[in-house]
Amino acid sequence: MARGDDEFVTFARASQARLQQAAYLLTGDRYQAEDAAQAALVKTYAAWSRVRRDDAYAYARRVLANLITDRWRRPVKEYATEVLPDRADPRDLAENVARKRALIAALRTLTEKERAVVVMRHYLDVSEADVARDLRLTLPSVKNLNLRGMAKLRAVLDPESARSGRFS
Repeated sequence: MARGDDEFVTFARASQARLQQAAYLLTGDRYQAEDAAQAALVKTYAAWSRVRRDDAYAYARRVLANLITDRWRRPVKEYATEVLPDRADPRDLAENVARKRALIAALRTLTEKERAVVVMRHYLDVSEADVARDLRLTLPSVKNLNLRGMAKLRAVLDPESARSGRFS
């Protein structure tokens, strides 16, 4: 294999699930998340000779965030087909599904920028400075969007704590 393909395959296998979950939190749609994660890995592979020595996951994460925010700006038109692929989801446990639905519903109450900042800061564990750079925002904007987004999430996910002013 050429150009470090073995290394990339190892990287892709280790990173795909986390990238896909982050994309799902950003989009709220499983199929868009799969497409975005796959596209991020394709772009990472194209730049693999350059990024493999650095932090390849940070590069893939940045590509993923840019792909999704670009879709917000320019929505892609998709056309349905009559045949859907059969897929079994081995993690289809009722509690996990309910928790994910509640989280996605809560994330939908946020603006697109708030959602991107909250997911990148708290799910992907990206620093505020890196979020600002990746989303092309100022650092104060990232801090403000994060504070507002987290307050909205707390109000939706735990309204009793939000009313009393205490959060656990």
